[in-house]
Amino acid sequence: MPAMNNILSKWVPVAERSRSLALVYSGMYLGSVTGLAFSPFLIHQFGWPSVFYSFGSLGTVWFALWLNKAYSSPIEDPELLPQEKKLIVTNCISKQPVKTIPWKLILSKPPVWALIVSHFCHNWGTFILLTWMPTYYHQVLKFNLTDSGLICVLPWLTMAFSANLGGWIADTLVSKGLSVTTVRKIMQSIGFLGPAFFLTQLSHVNSPAMAVLCMACSQGTDAFSQSGLYSNHQDIAPRYSGVLLGLSNTAGVLAGVFGTAATGYILQHGSWDNVFEVSVGLYLVGTVVWNLFSTGEKILD
Repeated sequence: MPAMNNILSKWVPVAERSRSLALVYSGMYLGSVTGLAFSPFLIHQFGWPSVFYSFGSLGTVWFALWLNKAYSSPIEDPELLPQEKKLIVTNCISKQPVKTIPWKLILSKPPVWALIVSHFCHNWGTFILLTWMPTYYHQVLKFNLTDSGLICVLPWLTMAFSANLGGWIADTLVSKGLSVTTVRKIMQSIGFLGPAFFLTQLSHVNSPAMAVLCMACSQGTDAFSQSGLYSNHQDIAPRYSGVLLGLSNTAGVLAGVFGTAATGYILQHGSWDNVFEVSVGLYLVGTVVWNLFSTGEKILD
């Protein structure tokens, strides 16, 4: 993910940043859709090892294509037309190669810590969906394994759609003169408060269909984060965007580690309502931190 962020900062003009990032990252959601849709069938027909062989084989196919087609910058790509190279290079922020990383300077900036904290709060809810929702659908909504796999794809499909919608909206707002800072705060606030609202509604829902709808709406609004915190690394430090995403994504992965373990502990001693309450609380913390300390202006050269 840090490499993706760094490559996009070289390949995509600033005016198209949000929607390009959303388009690339929506591949993760579509991958989750594919995995959740096909895994139950593969397990049922060929046994659980078939899931790992199938997806691992797809990874090798991607790797071959990547080695053949991917280039770090437009200048290195021999297949680009001269006018294409000129357009991209002219409209991207020019950067010299990073030789040393000013860790002390980076970690002294409040917007950097806003990214780190917000990424943790955001990923707590996202990883719970990824790891625990099939269990939720089975235990609470009484879906069987195959039904659970098919139903689980709906939130991820919603995320793929809304991420691209949010990217288009964010770039449109910037092109109309709204400051990047304001746009990032609006989009990330939707990415926090939307999931928080829909998760609070789950305890009042009686039908499986409405519960799945709430989950889909929760994750759909969550995907607006692609135009909020996920685009912000390139805003505040374009030369170090990969480094910043590495920092914030470390916090995000730790949220997955602690969130998955904490959810298991909570379910042993409480209920699903308690699980969602923790997620909502972290979404609210993230909203406050983001709106107080984030910025869309460049803070590191």
